Amino acid sequence: MQSSRSQMAPLPPVVRVMAASVRIADKAAEIIRGILSAGDLGIVEKTGINDLQTEADRSAQRCIVANLARQFPRLTVIGEEEPDDRPVPDHWLVEDGADPRAERVDCPEQLAGVTEEQIVVWVDPLDGTKEFTQGLLDHVTVLIGIAAGGRPAAGVINQPYFNYERPELPQGRTIFGLAGGAVAGFEPRAPPAGQRIVTTTRSHSTGLVQAALQALQPDQVVPVGGAGHKVLLLLEGRAHAYVFASPGCKKWDTCAPEAILSAVGGRLTDMHGDELRYDAAVQRLNSAGVLATAPGVQHDWYVQRVPQEVRDKLHAVA
Repeated sequence: MQSSRSQMAPLPPVVRVMAASVRIADKAAEIIRGILSAGDLGIVEKTGINDLQTEADRSAQRCIVANLARQFPRLTVIGEEEPDDRPVPDHWLVEDGADPRAERVDCPEQLAGVTEEQIVVWVDPLDGTKEFTQGLLDHVTVLIGIAAGGRPAAGVINQPYFNYERPELPQGRTIFGLAGGAVAGFEPRAPPAGQRIVTTTRSHSTGLVQAALQALQPDQVVPVGGAGHKVLLLLEGRAHAYVFASPGCKKWDTCAPEAILSAVGGRLTDMHGDELRYDAAVQRLNSAGVLATAPGVQHDWYVQRVPQEVRDKLHAVA
């Protein structure tokens, strides 16, 4: 929905940060594609073979953080990778400001008064790193989540390799939205009626994850990489729920996806059905797992169907 706000009136900071983040995510995606094309990924293991980092992760985060700091110096920005204050190349800087589509999105009343100082931005510069190194490029996303008051306010998800297997079509896309407001960049679709399709982790399964899945008795399980990619499956009607009954993913994995999912009527919580918090001082780990459902799907049914003994082993830590 386009805003009727006068062109002379200043945009709320949440909208300005989101609109700038769309352009910044596009630039980060350009950097990721360039590094893959060059062929030297610079892979390192952070905590093990399933927790990788590449030069694309590092460079994309440097790009995102530098651009946000340049345009919004009073923001708090928290990224997945270690901080790196080295100057970035000039061609990484976004000079064309904000995305005009995002600037026209109506801002919900509850977000209109949020100041720049009250915003916390959670950045996953390359979600789905393992899949990136394995050539499963449609799993890869760039996530920029914008939180206010400890809850998701806006989100930007860039898919650098959208349509990569169909070169005749436009390559890459960016979707965005305001919690309680509008979304853009994709066409929301409902999942198929009469089925239960569940997406879950591709490379971090555990006994708890399997116990939760078995209790849900899905018609189909879709294991994929990246929290952003899993939520995209919900947004586009390819799955009913995203179930990860294990600690593992972090706040930068879920902030942007939750903002967009909630904007279209879906939900994302921990496995107890409790809200996740995104304050700057909060624990980074989603220690009680992640449960997300598509719009129109009964979220509480999934919470209640997961065995109590599974939930008892997942403890939320503030």
